[in-house]
Amino acid sequence: MCIRDSLITEARFLAPDVKLFRIEAPKIAQKRKPGQFIILRVHNDGERIPLTIADSNTENGTITIIVQGIGKTTKHLNTLEAGDFIQDLVGPLGKPSHIENFGTAVSIGGGVGTAIAFPTAKGLKEAGNYVISIIGGRTKEFVILEDEMLAVCDEVYPTTDDGSYGFHGFVTQKLQQLIDDGVKIDFVLAIGPIPMMKAVAEVTRPYNIHTVVSLNPIMVDGTGMCGGCRATVDNKTVFVCVDGPEFDAHKVDFDVLTKRNRTYLFQEKQSTEKFNHACRLDKLEKAVAAIHEYIADELPSTCLLYTSPSPRDRTRSRMPSSA
Repeated sequence: MCIRDSLITEARFLAPDVKLFRIEAPKIAQKRKPGQFIILRVHNDGERIPLTIADSNTENGTITIIVQGIGKTTKHLNTLEAGDFIQDLVGPLGKPSHIENFGTAVSIGGGVGTAIAFPTAKGLKEAGNYVISIIGGRTKEFVILEDEMLAVCDEVYPTTDDGSYGFHGFVTQKLQQLIDDGVKIDFVLAIGPIPMMKAVAEVTRPYNIHTVVSLNPIMVDGTGMCGGCRATVDNKTVFVCVDGPEFDAHKVDFDVLTKRNRTYLFQEKQSTEKFNHACRLDKLEKAVAAIHEYIADELPSTCLLYTSPSPRDRTRSRMPSSA
């Protein structure tokens, strides 16, 4: 279902360039299930981008999305605040996560991927699984939703690349440590950057651990018509928007996925640079306007501002009088 002019009821940063939004979308809030997503446009001329529904509240009719400002549209979206409106959004889209009582399930989120993994981790716990969560970030400030994960998981292990918080290393290294320590893992869900998901698949492959990843390719309509979200799984072409977004990690061709996601890299870079330039100009205009307002309000009307004479005026002052 499509909702126009959706009100943002809450907007706050969780980490640098990572922002949480709660948006009024009562019908989507009632129907969505873990693993599903929406597609939205920030304004009438904007591009359509897919974003996983991190949570929902049926009582107040809101859905939660968590956005990392990487490209032009996500950066633009992250400038919005509570009280602003989103042009339109459609959802819930995609197949829900397959949830059953596997036994011991490990949920792995890399960066903002933790927001995507959260609803499925919650669903796995409700299904009776013993849920272990590994949440990673480059540094401590990029580790998000730790408290929320603690509330729905049995064990939570934060990891950081630089060792500033939790386990010093990658999420894959923590996963390997659990395996080496003898933890019997029956199911792994990994969501994050493509290299991370590929690495997780290679860690679990030798142990034949059922591993699922959530793909986020280029997507336009979200209903399987455009073919922009094509991926190769088990040597077959799939449409991620309708056949996924979750697939068996051991059957995904991550190399093809990486190449397809870089198709419009040049255009994306140009668009982002133009947006950043426009933002800098806007900030400069606001700063100049604030200075003018300060001068008008704070300085007495009788105050004379000294302006140094121009070189031409100084030259004239040294010229002898014609008298």
